[in-house]
Amino acid sequence: MQGSSAGQQDHPAAGPAAWLAALGAAMAVAMALLMPAAAAAEGRLVAHLSSKAQADPPKGAEGLCRRYDWACARGSSARLTADQIRMADKLNRRINASVRPVTDLAQYGREEHWARPTARGGDCEDIALLKKAELIRMDIAPDRLLLAEVLDGQRNNHAVLILRKDDGDYVLDNLTNRMLPWSQTPYTFLRMQDSSAPHRWKAVFAGGIFRG
Repeated sequence: MQGSSAGQQDHPAAGPAAWLAALGAAMAVAMALLMPAAAAAEGRLVAHLSSKAQADPPKGAEGLCRRYDWACARGSSARLTADQIRMADKLNRRINASVRPVTDLAQYGREEHWARPTARGGDCEDIALLKKAELIRMDIAPDRLLLAEVLDGQRNNHAVLILRKDDGDYVLDNLTNRMLPWSQTPYTFLRMQDSSAPHRWKAVFAGGIFRG
């Protein structure tokens, strides 16, 4: 997943079919089994994304918890205040405007590497990590801040941060300054951190190609 700022698209070096390989054989089987349930959930317009099955971490995120213990910290589900929600919206805009797009290939010599942005910049997952770190520092409970992997409208891999509000899951995205409910984005949600154990990932299969 390559870096970009609001209004720019991520274009990974791998082709559009690369996400299938990244999910692995187990997730491909799970997708086939769970597509009907995902479509039914879409019809009910579920406010919060629900997990379907355990999943492997996204490519490049395998050592994330070792690099950043806060990225996989558990939280208390403390109630979000109106001030915190406003801070999240403001921070989303600020980081989108301040981090220069740089691909993992250019920075690390590999297609995917989940890390905070460097002085050179970062790509979509790097920006999502930075937002999570800053919002935890602002005393938002970690279990309300969940990293997620999605497909964009062109079925390219992309990463976002989910802010779990009481009324639904909202998306902090480096491609837009608007903090939208997940169901109002064009994305197909593939997997996200498990809110009860963020070192684990869960398959989601919602939105996008799963809409009926």
